[in-house]
Amino acid sequence: MLKKRFFCILLFSFIQISAQDISLVSWNIRDFGKTKSTATIEKIATMVKQYDIVAIQEVVAIDPGGAKAVARLAEELNRKGAKWDYVISNQTNSPPYKTERYAFLWKTSKVKTKRRGRLLKELSHSVYREPFEVVFMQKGKAFKVLNYHSRKHNDKPEEEIAVLNNYVIKQKIPTILVGDFNLAETDKVFNVLYENNFRTALNTQKTTLKRKCKAGRYLYHSIDNIYLSKKEFLVRKTGIIDFVKHCNNLAKARLISDHVPVTIIFSIKKN
Repeated sequence: MLKKRFFCILLFSFIQISAQDISLVSWNIRDFGKTKSTATIEKIATMVKQYDIVAIQEVVAIDPGGAKAVARLAEELNRKGAKWDYVISNQTNSPPYKTERYAFLWKTSKVKTKRRGRLLKELSHSVYREPFEVVFMQKGKAFKVLNYHSRKHNDKPEEEIAVLNNYVIKQKIPTILVGDFNLAETDKVFNVLYENNFRTALNTQKTTLKRKCKAGRYLYHSIDNIYLSKKEFLVRKTGIIDFVKHCNNLAKARLISDHVPVTIIFSIKKN
């Protein structure tokens, strides 16, 4: 009887700990808009349906097909067994042909939102595309997620990332920075985050797709990542969703995106 009670206590504790975990996927879905077919939307939904929060970069801005693609994805996710909500940012205040939108989708049973997010307009003079900030709530605990797509590597993204890093480390509630940075996590611009006890989800993990396989390899640059404070978050697991798996699939995979999704499972530490 005592052993049975002990087992039940252990099982209850495990369930309690697991219930606090939040899973998040961040993905630059290239030109996410009307060109994505119904079949492609279904494939994307199948890949991300197990996660609690989905952050998308490169949603088409000028054409309404971008916002409609996010709505189509939400509808497809809702057909797969859980209730989802979503929010789409306004257009970024960007140079010509650089404008995008961001999107978040989330399971309403796992997290809620506090307001509907905002573009960080105060950074608009320093970045090509202002990050999109949403405050989420889980059982009374708040945390921010900043969704970000930097300027291209040749345009010196470190200049705007430095400004963004300073914003992140000054936040008063736990903050997670996700997106496509066009720089590897080893770049010195991220040192200010590491010096403030932040960590990455990925280390030396390539996240973009080559146009052609070389020696059986189809992954290229290490530029997509997730940054979060070790003081404020407990990280359970990190990784990527490799939806290519074999060189023969590369051409079809690139019709979905030229990036793979980055994933993380975490919980918010108690104060």
